[in-house]
Amino acid sequence: MKIVRTVAGLRDARPRAGSVGLVPTMGALHAGHIALFEAARAECDCVAASLFVNEGQFNSQEDFARYPRDEERDAQIARDARVDILFAPTDDELYPADFRTWVEPNERGLEAEFRPGHFRAVATICVKLFNIVRPQRAYFGQKDAQQVEVVRRTLRDLNLDVELRVVPTVRDADGLALSSRNALLTPAERERALALPRALQTRDPIRARELLDGLDVDYVEIAEFEPKALVAAIRVGTTRLIDSVPLEGEAP
Repeated sequence: MKIVRTVAGLRDARPRAGSVGLVPTMGALHAGHIALFEAARAECDCVAASLFVNEGQFNSQEDFARYPRDEERDAQIARDARVDILFAPTDDELYPADFRTWVEPNERGLEAEFRPGHFRAVATICVKLFNIVRPQRAYFGQKDAQQVEVVRRTLRDLNLDVELRVVPTVRDADGLALSSRNALLTPAERERALALPRALQTRDPIRARELLDGLDVDYVEIAEFEPKALVAAIRVGTTRLIDSVPLEGEAP
């Protein structure tokens, strides 16, 4: 596996022939990311992953600072998953001091309401990565359903020649969706967080909200995404968790 830190280095490392699959990540890799790597490996000649903690996606400097970071561990996970290229740029490489061009998806509701500017940061970094890596396919997890919808619309609206691949959510044995933020939960908080997947399994927003009674709930709603999904966000202690379950084609 090649680890590259510059745009020029990435373009030199990218193969001249064959298909490339991109898995954008912010590190703190887990089995959910490995599922994305495996999906890309099955379809593409070259698998590239990005490792970049994108500051614009965070609500506060405190949240950004406490996000888990361990590049050595992440690189080994990517290597074991047969990733070919790991793109791990510095902040200045992607956002130099004179950077001022942003992609604004004009997303409304749900995460956009609680995280102003979040999807602008998501759309911008994704378009930058697509332009740098030039993948044929990009791989995202279904858990972040609104993010998937924003990326899908960005690809369509900007006529980007990248196929979106969405991989089902990977969960721990207790049902909690794998997330880099799970590492921030205490054992007691994790036990309380299990109410989230249990609520979503009802596939009914009213019943789901009843099961989340006593927790700090930002929203529980049916979202008209592709496919339609029941989505929710809660706060457990100082950690905010989101999850979703697709509704179309699912048993009640």
